[in-house]
Amino acid sequence: MPALTTTSDGFLLHGEPFRIISGALHYFRVHPALWPDRLRKARLMGLNTVETYLPWNHHQPDPEGPLVLDGFLDLPRFLRLARDEGLRVLLRPGPFICAEWDGGGLPDWLTSDPDIRLRTGDPRFTGAVDRYLDLLLPALRPHMAASGGPVIAVQVENEYGAYGDDSAYLKHLADAFRSRGVEELLFTCDQGDPEHLAAGSLPGVLVAGTFGSRVEQSLARLREHRPEDPLFCAEFWIGWFDHWGGPHHVRDAADAAADLDRLLSAGASVNIYMFHGGTNFGFTNGANHKHAYTPTVTSYDYDAALTECGDPGPKYHAFREVIARHATVPDEPVPAPGPKLPPAHVELSSRAPLLPLAGSLAPAVRTDAPVTMDELGQRTGYALYRTTLPVGGDGVLHFERGVGDRAQVFVDGAPVGVLESERHDESLPVRVPRPGATLEVLVENMGGVNYGPRIGAPKGLLGPVSFNGTALTGWDCHPMPLDDPGAVPFAPAGATPVTVPAFHRGTFDVTAPADTFLALPGWSKGQAWINGFPLGRYWNRGPQRTLYVPAPVLRPGSNELVLLELHGTTATRALLTDTPDLGPENTW
Repeated sequence: MPALTTTSDGFLLHGEPFRIISGALHYFRVHPALWPDRLRKARLMGLNTVETYLPWNHHQPDPEGPLVLDGFLDLPRFLRLARDEGLRVLLRPGPFICAEWDGGGLPDWLTSDPDIRLRTGDPRFTGAVDRYLDLLLPALRPHMAASGGPVIAVQVENEYGAYGDDSAYLKHLADAFRSRGVEELLFTCDQGDPEHLAAGSLPGVLVAGTFGSRVEQSLARLREHRPEDPLFCAEFWIGWFDHWGGPHHVRDAADAAADLDRLLSAGASVNIYMFHGGTNFGFTNGANHKHAYTPTVTSYDYDAALTECGDPGPKYHAFREVIARHATVPDEPVPAPGPKLPPAHVELSSRAPLLPLAGSLAPAVRTDAPVTMDELGQRTGYALYRTTLPVGGDGVLHFERGVGDRAQVFVDGAPVGVLESERHDESLPVRVPRPGATLEVLVENMGGVNYGPRIGAPKGLLGPVSFNGTALTGWDCHPMPLDDPGAVPFAPAGATPVTVPAFHRGTFDVTAPADTFLALPGWSKGQAWINGFPLGRYWNRGPQRTLYVPAPVLRPGSNELVLLELHGTTATRALLTDTPDLGPENTW
């Protein structure tokens, strides 16, 4: 018998009544050195459980390689720390997780195959899932409740009813967990829509809901769909995520706390989404594509109970008061905000143009027509496409099928325009100074779609390119891995502004490492690294105006800041500040 069992009235843990009061905390969005701090703060808010997704694409980046379970992906360590803190764990391994994460957590080596029917019983898909679970579950079994570990329940898929209705696929997943030794309670979760609940649930598997308001109505739909199950909101949305060019979403703490009280007063169990959001470091953010492509920002603050830097926010205090009405809250002080570095400027005194470095970053692939980034083996980041223009004069560059996701175009090294999939751009008027001029197109993957039918949409140049109707051939296609800017050959910066993509480097001293926030007034768009650690994207489009710098990234003494600025700037310095700025707020 599993440690966690159900009755229509609630849960039993080892035969004793147990209400799940959980909060979402994604280990892969938090610096591993900070996991103990975040877990302790979860317990002190009154949570008895934490929930996390598992990003398949990062745990298994190579279908033939070993499972990655170290650093940010050291899930066994995270589970041990949760156990040591006295917390139970809900695991949500997918295989699809959404999570505003690149590709919804599905590996690019899988989604780039157009013949595979994702999230169905297609044996090519379920076979890949089975091979992943063959590697994953032996590493996790010691941490399951049946082995004395903290994991009390495992989710099957994720909001599947909003996507498909292949019950045989869901059953395959449930059987895959059971046949590999998972004895713990299994559950599905779907939005509180009767059709979604019907399509996304399985007999004998607990049905949970996802919603942020209309608590009574949502719980009633759960009860109507499955009267014998306990009431469980597997995602109680207390905030929201942000897209570049949109507002920073917030939710009033009192409003969210009132709905949490309604949930708990109804006898329901809950998982707060998010307790602590964290950060989409590097190139890990996802994107949505409904009517247009809209990438998610670097911050995953989510207006959560703990802020992006781990400080208790207004919801932390409000939720702690609500939970105390329904359960025992530790008789310990509420954690204080963490220390921050004093504000300081960083002079960026050396630079290196990006485009001339393309050949040294990775060998070019010579093709007649441009190929996608997937075909180049470039999973994230950038690719550079280079050819010559046969004639000079005014004309139009046409990109058949557009770009994925954002392209900067250069003629003889001079910037001539930008195309964005967000605007459905396919053509660009240009003036070519001479026959044989060099055309360069730098394409940025802004993040893989994480929800809906467009998961796996290709990146890079998506089709042939023509100038005034004549197809351009003879392309050098350069994958541009930017995993480590340490190999970039920097030189002292000159006095003139840089108008092309370039790396900029500066150093700054730290006495005692503490959290800080990187502000970049005067800079346009690009990537930032500190001591080689990828902080993520910045973009003056907003809403986000600062990047979170975790204290463990810093070291006493000299530290290095590197920016890849894509559009050029007259700025020569950056600012480290003690206050985050996630942009103008939109309350929902």
